[in-house]
Amino acid sequence: MDDKRRLILDQALALVDERGLAAMSMRAVAERVGLTSMALYPYVGGKDALLDGLVDLLHLELGTVVGGDLADIDWRDRLCALGRAVRALAHAHPSAFPLLLNRSAAGASASWLTAALRGILHDAGVPDGEVPRLARLICAFFLGYTTGEVTGGLPREGASSEGTSSEFDADLADLVALVERVTPCGGSGTPCRPGPSG
Repeated sequence: MDDKRRLILDQALALVDERGLAAMSMRAVAERVGLTSMALYPYVGGKDALLDGLVDLLHLELGTVVGGDLADIDWRDRLCALGRAVRALAHAHPSAFPLLLNRSAAGASASWLTAALRGILHDAGVPDGEVPRLARLICAFFLGYTTGEVTGGLPREGASSEGTSSEFDADLADLVALVERVTPCGGSGTPCRPGPSG
């Protein structure tokens, strides 16, 4: 990502974090970076393109939070780590985070979450034909749950933040169990050994 574009997106995200999504305008972002509104256009386009850039930036941050090469970690642990990273991102950027659910993927990095989920499901041994469906289901849970949590749209009955963390962990365990149920050999990621012959 171009340095100037990254600076503009970083400042736009900081503005949304501080004052909410409704406060973000081309003029407000331009003031933060010391440019005129018109000077932003070559770097981020109009407001819609700027919002798409924020989606891209959030996905980049998610990839950074999850970390580099996780191939040596069991798929169950990777799935749970990814879910917790999505939730942490939602709490770090509660005003901007709903963009991940409400706007389609923008740039190349915006497919990062889907690609990560597909890799986890592949490593679990999920049949190829089931991977896209399960990836969509898990992605919808991650983004829907966490958006509802940070916007207050998720029903809560006196749950503390500690209570919601344990509830989220229980939901992650349910997702792992779901993947194991649709995976031959319970998600071992290795081919099933033939049973003893008759």
